[in-house]
Amino acid sequence: MIRKRLTHHIALWAYLMLCVVTAPVTGSETPSVLVKTTAVEQQQVSETLTAYGTLDPDPDQVLSLSLPHAGLINRVWVRLGQRVKSGDSLLEVITAPDARMQYLQAQSAVDYAQRELDRQQRLLGEQLATKAAVDAARKNLQDARATLEALKQRGQGLEKETLRAPMDGIVTRLDLSQGQRVQADTTAMLIAAEQRLIARLGIEPEDLARVQPGQSVIITSVFVPDISIDSRVREVHAMVDPATHLVEVLVPIPDNASRGLVLGSRVIGTLQMASSESLVVPRSAVLSDQGQTYVFTVANGKAHRVVVTAGNDAGERVAVSGDLQVGDRVVTSGNYQLVDGMAVRDTP
Repeated sequence: MIRKRLTHHIALWAYLMLCVVTAPVTGSETPSVLVKTTAVEQQQVSETLTAYGTLDPDPDQVLSLSLPHAGLINRVWVRLGQRVKSGDSLLEVITAPDARMQYLQAQSAVDYAQRELDRQQRLLGEQLATKAAVDAARKNLQDARATLEALKQRGQGLEKETLRAPMDGIVTRLDLSQGQRVQADTTAMLIAAEQRLIARLGIEPEDLARVQPGQSVIITSVFVPDISIDSRVREVHAMVDPATHLVEVLVPIPDNASRGLVLGSRVIGTLQMASSESLVVPRSAVLSDQGQTYVFTVANGKAHRVVVTAGNDAGERVAVSGDLQVGDRVVTSGNYQLVDGMAVRDTP
């Protein structure tokens, strides 16, 4: 009897469960996604061109120091990248024996020319020489003195000479080392003014026609993003650099903005090009999938996928073009969950 009752209860329970499973869904609400939207706007957007480069000394503020005569580098007091003050000792050079001998010979030539002039003047007084002979002797003395003075200016009259910094700056090039023998007019080093910097940017050759002197440029540091400097293009070169295969654009750094910048630092230059009226949406509204850029708009409680072409940045917004109009609502939050035609709940 008990077994019959248990069998009856099991059958009843199974029947009720079957009714629950097969009962039709009668809910009237359609599932939807909660999203945030904002309106498409139109505003002035400037086209930009991004170029990369380095901070270099201004070419107009770089001084080349050369050795006026041959000699032996006895001492070098500076290193590449070192700051120097005007009057600091840079290097010491021992005058080469040949250069020293040339000076001594010039000195002897002056002594001889002076004695010859004195002799010709004495003979003229005794009417044993002509005035032309005296003038020729005087001319020889003048030439000999000029030669000696030139050699003295080149330092050939000194056994040792110390080359000193002519201005405050940074040693940006050093071509000599201690113990090296050098010839006359050898470039010893370059000293650049520390406060006169220039951003040397590189642009693609096809962009050359779009860049002109005077264009506005924003210079930012690659490693210190907080550094942002407003300037303008000073020069646009007319040939491709063989090393970089880019065209150089020179942008001066204002003196009041050069503090804290280091020569050789990598920088980014954002060149301001032409501006135009464009439709803009928040950056978060623009999605990309399988090489296609799109946004979701909301109309009548439905999400619609609209393919767009993204343009230039306008601060926190992006310029777009496509089947959009000013005032259309685009999804800025929750758009990653959407598919075309899905029901949404808009919270603008």
